[in-house]
Amino acid sequence: MIEKVHIPPIKIQGIKTKIVPLIAELERCEEEGTWYEPFMGSGVVGLNLAPKHAVFSDTNPYVIELYKQIKEDKINSYVVREFLEYEGEQLALKDEEHYYYIRDRFNESHNPLDFLFLNRSCFNGMIRFNKNYKFNVPYGHKPQRFAKAYVTKIVNQVRFLENKIRDKDWQFLCQEFSDTIDMAKDNDFIYCDPPYIGRHVDYYDSWDEEHELKLRDRLYTTGAKFILSTWDHNQYRKNEYIDSIWGECYKVTKEHFYHVGAKETNRNSMIEALLMNYNPNETECVEKTGQLSFQDILRKAE
Repeated sequence: MIEKVHIPPIKIQGIKTKIVPLIAELERCEEEGTWYEPFMGSGVVGLNLAPKHAVFSDTNPYVIELYKQIKEDKINSYVVREFLEYEGEQLALKDEEHYYYIRDRFNESHNPLDFLFLNRSCFNGMIRFNKNYKFNVPYGHKPQRFAKAYVTKIVNQVRFLENKIRDKDWQFLCQEFSDTIDMAKDNDFIYCDPPYIGRHVDYYDSWDEEHELKLRDRLYTTGAKFILSTWDHNQYRKNEYIDSIWGECYKVTKEHFYHVGAKETNRNSMIEALLMNYNPNETECVEKTGQLSFQDILRKAE
C-alpha cells in the first residue's frame, strides 16, 4: 500500500497523483521484471511504485535530461536550491524581463535547471513548444514565485527523487514509445500514459487514431502485462476509442478532477479509465483499496 504519494519536481498537465494508489493495487510487476514507462511525463507513477528495475522514456528530451542528471548526481537538491534562490531573486527584481531572459537562454542552451525554472514560473505550469520546438509558454506573472517555502518544496521533491534513484537499476531514455515497448519481455510490466486521444496535443505529443492503433498493436505483441491510462467520459462526451480499439481490455474507472485550463469553469471532472490486458483479482482489489465507489470495477469493456 502507498501511504503517501510523492510529487516529482516537474509539473505536467494531467498528472496521475490521485490515481497512483489505485494503479499500485492493480499492477502486477514481477520482482525481477522490469517496469517500462514509455510516456514518462513527470514520472509520478513509477517513481512512487519504485520498482527495482525500470526504464522511463519520453520524447521530450528536456524532462529526460533533467532526470538523467539527477541520477548521475550532476544535479542534486543542493544545486537546485542554489540555482532557484539566485534566479528567484532576479525574477523578483526584474519580473517578466527575467522570465523571458531565462526562456531565451533555455531555448539556446537547453539547460535542465532553466527548464525547471520555467516549468515552475510559466503560465499555469504548462509545458508547450512551438513548431520549431522552442518553449513558448508565457510568463505566469508571479515575481515572488520562488519564495523560500516554495524553493524548499521543490528541493524536497528533488531530494526524494535522489533517494529513490540511488539504489535502483533505472534508465531514462529519450525515444519513441514503440522503441521502449519493444524492449519489454514476458515477465516485464508496462504502464502507458499516452496523450489522451481527442484531447491534449502539442508538438511533442501529437496524437491521433494512427498512434493509438500503433500503441495497441505494440503492446499486444510484447507478451508483457500492461496498464494503460486514458479518459472514459466526461459530462459532454465519451471516449469511443475504448470500445473500437481497446475492446479486449479489462477496465477500471475512477473520477478524476484535472486542474487545467485558464478559467475555473474549464476545469472539470472526468472519468478516468485504466485498461489492462489481464484480469486482476476483483475481491482483493476492492478489499485493499477500501473504495467501493469505483465505477465499472474490473468490467470487461464491451
